[in-house]
This record gives sequence, C-alpha cells and structure tokens, in this order.
Amino acid sequence: MFHLFYLYESRRVPKEGMPWHRVITDNLVDFHESGSALASGGPAAADFNVYTGSIVLDGEGTHHAFYTGQNPDICGQDERPLQVVMHASSSDGMQTWQRHPDDTFGATPGYETGDWRDPFVFWDADAQVWRMLITARHASGPARRRGVIAQCTSRNLTSWEPAPPFWDPRRYIAHECPEVFQWGDWWYLVYSEFSDAFTTRYRMARDLEGPWIVPEHDTLDGRAYYAAKSAAHDGRRFFFGWIASREGARDDGAWQWAGTMSVLEAEQRHDGTLAFHPTEELRQTFAEPAEAIAPGTALHASDGYTCTVTSAEAPTAFRVVVRFDVTEGTGECGVLLRASADGDEAYVLRLEPKRGRLVFDRWPRRATGTEQWQISGDVPFVVELERPCTLQPGIHELEVIVDGDICVATVDNSTVLSTRLYDRPSGRVGAFVGEGAVTVEEFTVFTRTDSYASSALVTDDVLAAATT
Repeated sequence: MFHLFYLYESRRVPKEGMPWHRVITDNLVDFHESGSALASGGPAAADFNVYTGSIVLDGEGTHHAFYTGQNPDICGQDERPLQVVMHASSSDGMQTWQRHPDDTFGATPGYETGDWRDPFVFWDADAQVWRMLITARHASGPARRRGVIAQCTSRNLTSWEPAPPFWDPRRYIAHECPEVFQWGDWWYLVYSEFSDAFTTRYRMARDLEGPWIVPEHDTLDGRAYYAAKSAAHDGRRFFFGWIASREGARDDGAWQWAGTMSVLEAEQRHDGTLAFHPTEELRQTFAEPAEAIAPGTALHASDGYTCTVTSAEAPTAFRVVVRFDVTEGTGECGVLLRASADGDEAYVLRLEPKRGRLVFDRWPRRATGTEQWQISGDVPFVVELERPCTLQPGIHELEVIVDGDICVATVDNSTVLSTRLYDRPSGRVGAFVGEGAVTVEEFTVFTRTDSYASSALVTDDVLAAATT
C-alpha cells in the first residue's frame, strides 16, 4: 500500500496556509483521498505553509516526518520568507502527528535563509547514521548557479549536525525535492531542476559518495511533469509527480504550480540507466480494443506531407498504441489527437528521427494580430516539451493515454512526454508522415472498461509533490 503525502494547494486568495493531505492506493489505479494529514500551523506559525519533506520509520516503529516550514510574514537575513526544517512524529501508523518545535532549524552558515527546504531523510547503513538532504543555495556566487544539495546528519532523528554538501554542481538556481535510493549495484540521485528548465532529472553512481554520472537522457519527462518522488514495491520503482495545469485552462495559458498526479514506472537497463513509462495497472484499465487504422497502411510523402484519420471521434478517455515502421531518411511521423476530419487541425505528437526527438505541437494556434504570421507560439513546436529519444530506421511504438485534458505519450516504452489538452476537447485520431515514408503496423484505440468509468490517472486537480 502506498501513502502519498502531498501539498494541498487550494489556490484561494487570500492564502489560507498549505497543509499536507494524503492519498492511499493499494493498486495504483484506485486512489482514496483521506483529507488533511498535517495541518497548517496557523497564520503566526513558522509552518503556516507545510511544504515538501519526507517520512521515515525508526527502529521502534515510530514514523518521523521532516518538512519545510514557511510563513511569508517571517523573513530571514536575506529579507525573504524564512524556510526552516521542522519535525513531527506519529506512533499510530501516521493517523495523527505530534509536532516537535524544539527540533526546528534553519540554514547553516554559508547558505541563504530563504532557500532551505525539501528535507529528504534516509538511513545510511554503512555509516550508521541518518542523512538529511536539503534544497539550498550558497549565500554568494552567481545568482543563477548557487544551487546545492546541502546535508546534515543525525544519530537520533532529533539533533542534526551540518555536513559537507551532498551534491554541489554549481549548475542551477536550486535542486528541489532531492532523494536518493539504491537499486541493485547503482545509487540514484533524483531532483527537480528549479532553473532554466522545470523538470525532474536523475544522476547515477556506484557509490553513495559519488562521483555522480550524467546519463545521456537524464530527464523523467518534460516541462509539464514536476516534483516527482519515488517508492519501491516488489522490485518495482514508481515515481509520483504532477502534471502542471495551465492558467485559465487554455493551451496558451502560463504553466501553473501544482496540477494532477501522474504515476510513472521506471525500468532499470543493463547499464544502469532508467527507462520510464506508465504503469501496467493504468494500461489495463483501457481493455476494450478497436482497430482504428488497418495494419499495413503505407504513408508516403518523399517531399511533402500526408495523413490518415479515423472516421469516428475518439472518446474522452482512451489509450492508443501505434507501431510505425520508419523508412531511413524520414523527416517526421507521428499521431494526431482530437483532429478535424481532414487532419489539418489537431494536437500533434511528432517523432523527428533526424533530430532524435519527440515533440508536441498543435494547430491552429491563437491569433495575436490580423496578419498571417501573427500567431501565438511562432515556433516549430511547444519548445519546453521536447523529449530526446533514439529513432533509428525500423519499428517504433508510440503509446498515448488521453484522459480529459491530460495527455501522456510514451516512445518505445522508455521516453515519456506529458502535457495538457484544453482548447480542443474532442476529435479524431490519426497518423501522418512528412518528407519520408512509414508503414503503420498497428493503430489500436483502447477505451476504458465500465468498471473504470472514472479516471485512473487523475486523483485531484491540486495534487503536488508526493512523498512516501
């Protein structure tokens, strides 16, 4: 059973304090909201906002929650709202929590007081010590490259001593929601980049002390999937993150903080790198197959573009599995979602073999003026949703799960791209090719069975970072 603690962002004005809520699932399909787990400390408290943290179980059966406390009215030395690490414990199976205000501590010397958050605690069996990783920033240096994962250690989960930084690449503004775990012979460091790109990344090492290796493809998903935290069960590793919503529920709306929870499963390759895809449990909720485009359908446009679309509209929630046999030299191919009858208007998931990537696109785009070139997003695709992947000539599978305004696409069961679909609520599905040739070996649309009439992907539109 998974207990997913998350930041409940109500988006109400004025702010009313952010608590932790809890969702419970034992099958990764049915999610049960159990309400507030750790309440806001109140308007005058250091933990008016109960931000991200982690939970560990000690040898005596007591759960310990370490979390970020923040109050916008309490500022630190850098004149920004102070962030502190706080402690609560539970002796009744995480049903109730007792706060321990005397255990609160802020940034140690050399770090900014306004960035001291997301404590991740784990037991280091070799050193026989508890380690705490903390999202922090150096107090000096280039403003955009002060991010560091600070570290403290403890032997009793009560008093914490400063330790050398766990990871200090001088690369980003901050590395949010850090965690480490061991899987076989490898250690993994996972963090969410709070900098040029808002995305969750990972590093790998043979030893907890490093050095940390940058895998060729180091992201879990794209811009719209953030703050993922993981948990293991029966030899499997699952990541719980959120797909960001957009302001005004519009395709052109700014990305918002928080969104809808989505679960990805990681697979460990022989070289230690990770592949990601939706869980098999989610896939099995779409169990009614229908052949939408005949196997063997050939699409050919050596110096142009051609597409084929289904005769009927797709349901609100569906899973489509498409297998392309891609000819060498092909420029692009992919899947159309919620397309018009002629395929000209649609959301587009485009494989670009020459550039080695999957991108998300859409047409039409919002007009910003009267001239033809005055369109919203005068770019070749939604740039923050580019996903690198290897696309050699031959067979490639593109799986897409659509559930209301949520879209999760996966290439070859290893590369995931999540996003929102707002402006076009309905339409057909199809396949296309540009400047090349493909054969559609399979194009199957699966609809959700009656026993799963409600979404297995969506739990609540305010789910944020999960901790287990």
